[in-house]
Amino acid sequence: MKKKLHKNTFKTVVTLAFIPICALCLIPLWTLIVASFSTDSDITKYGYLLWPKTFTLEGYSYIFAKPMQILRAYGVTIFVTVVGTVIGVVVMGMFAYTTARRSFRLSKFLGYYAFLTMLFSGGVVPYYIMMTQYLHLKNSVWALILPNLVGPFYIMILRTYYRSLPEGLYEAAKLDGAGEMYIFFKIALPLSVPAIATVALFSMLGFWNDMYQALLFVENQDLYPLQYLLYRITYETGIIQEGAQTVGRTVPYQSVRMAMAMLAMLPIMFSFLFVQKYFVKGITLGGMKGD
Repeated sequence: MKKKLHKNTFKTVVTLAFIPICALCLIPLWTLIVASFSTDSDITKYGYLLWPKTFTLEGYSYIFAKPMQILRAYGVTIFVTVVGTVIGVVVMGMFAYTTARRSFRLSKFLGYYAFLTMLFSGGVVPYYIMMTQYLHLKNSVWALILPNLVGPFYIMILRTYYRSLPEGLYEAAKLDGAGEMYIFFKIALPLSVPAIATVALFSMLGFWNDMYQALLFVENQDLYPLQYLLYRITYETGIIQEGAQTVGRTVPYQSVRMAMAMLAMLPIMFSFLFVQKYFVKGITLGGMKGD
């Protein structure tokens, strides 16, 4: 009873200690939300507050002046994120599985090959020439997907996780006549769901927040992803504001920036809620070691 009481007391103290810490972490997000519903004059005069002095939707109204453009950008970003994450996780999972199998002769070579790509790069000019002149991906949605499809760091994460699984599982499956594809999809993949979910979340964040590929390869406005479109709106709003100040007019530049940050951030934040449980589960499964 004493041990149980001590354990419950410890949990209560830790919970009470983390409540103000979590509140402090949420304050920046809350001030961002408040600023998106505040006027530019209030942000300039009072800074970032916990409650708007003058509630307004002028920032969102400015962004949604052309709603189809925003919705189209959302559609492009969602398509790129979903397709890129699914294909990327499958490719990285299979590549990591081959490097994790010690019985495969080329496992070390493929592992070093993936690792070297983290250290060396051909540069922007060869990369641009390859994408435009050889692969002909300019103004294509695949130019937003293929460059971020495989991440060497994620391959290393999955490779380490696969090797933490007992080797006896693979050997027992082989004795029962299972092939490598069956072992991967029926044994290795189900046991690696926490690692797969973690890599999928990181890949999803990468695809959602990527603006660089669109900046290099996309000129068609119908293929603008959300991040790049919001960047263009910010840039154009800054130019409009400079011109408007000369004639005594104002443009809601600050509130537009905050509203765009909210539009870009909230959808991907909700996706974390569906993957969060796998991080906790990964702690327990990651403790299982094989010879």
